Amino acid sequence: MTLKTCWYETDSRFIPGHYQPAALIDLALSRDIDSHRLLRGTGLFHDDILAGQSRISPQQFLGLIDNSRRLLDASDSSFLFGQRLLPGHYGPASHALRHAQNLHQALQTLIDQQALLSPLAAPRLLVDEHYAYVHWLDSCGADEQWRFVLEASMTSMVAMSAWLSGERLPWQCSFRHSEPRYVEQYWVHLGEHTQFDRPLDLMRLPRHCLAQPWPNVSATAGQVARIEARDQLDQLGFVSSFLDCLYDYLHVHVQQTPSLEQTAQAFAMSPATLKRKLHKHHTGFQQQVDRVHTHVALYLYQVKGFSNEEVAQYLRFNDTANFRRSFKRWTGSTPNLIRQLLMLG
Repeated sequence: MTLKTCWYETDSRFIPGHYQPAALIDLALSRDIDSHRLLRGTGLFHDDILAGQSRISPQQFLGLIDNSRRLLDASDSSFLFGQRLLPGHYGPASHALRHAQNLHQALQTLIDQQALLSPLAAPRLLVDEHYAYVHWLDSCGADEQWRFVLEASMTSMVAMSAWLSGERLPWQCSFRHSEPRYVEQYWVHLGEHTQFDRPLDLMRLPRHCLAQPWPNVSATAGQVARIEARDQLDQLGFVSSFLDCLYDYLHVHVQQTPSLEQTAQAFAMSPATLKRKLHKHHTGFQQQVDRVHTHVALYLYQVKGFSNEEVAQYLRFNDTANFRRSFKRWTGSTPNLIRQLLMLG
């Protein structure tokens, strides 16, 4: 069975320049950054963006982020950018977010319309008995720009939900990276309970927050906007990125652990082509397999309460010792230490 080609890649030119990129450009211009320096090397022209005619690739967007980081040289740049992102001014998809009846519908809209609303980072929603979790995935191989993208993405979620709900929701954010020197920006924009050196880039809040009704929304306007946004996605021809599609495929088949050759066949391409695509996205096949194994293991620990033996058995390892060695290679830590961290979270 082969998968239909329905993804975008890092060099696919589909992001309107006057959508998310414009929010970053406006932020830079507000701080007296010269537009020519800001756009240098990206292949973008300010006049085209102002005319609403430019379509740029994630790669170009990441180049713009790189330039902005260097020229702004400020610890709050990613957070201020994130505050401008959602619901945004991105046509029907933004209207659908604006008229979401509660957080759950907003999250589902963000996930469904990710190519339009969050092309660089894919949000994934998990729910257990007590909490809702939003887990962020790198959709396009952001590489050195990933922390900026992640900070902006989490900030956009906190800011949007506060505005649309009328109150600051009790989000708790955790990051894989260590506490940075500018930690006060995290406290201001994401909350004082932000944690670092955690197993996943994750947001969580009490489950009951998902269903609390939001004020000043129109169910009819929201419904029509979701239909129009779906039509827009149909015209694009894809709903998610190549890396997101690969993640989903490996996740579905996590107990079989498909080989590179099997995966290439499923994606209707040669192993060499698959390798080239992964290299273009600054990653490799084993990295993607390890990422999925790590996420599934952490899910089984935290949500399902599995033991080391049960996780090893689920992932089809021959013995627990072999699983522990693999887990240490994936995460740099032992299963027991990670489980302690998850319990503390």
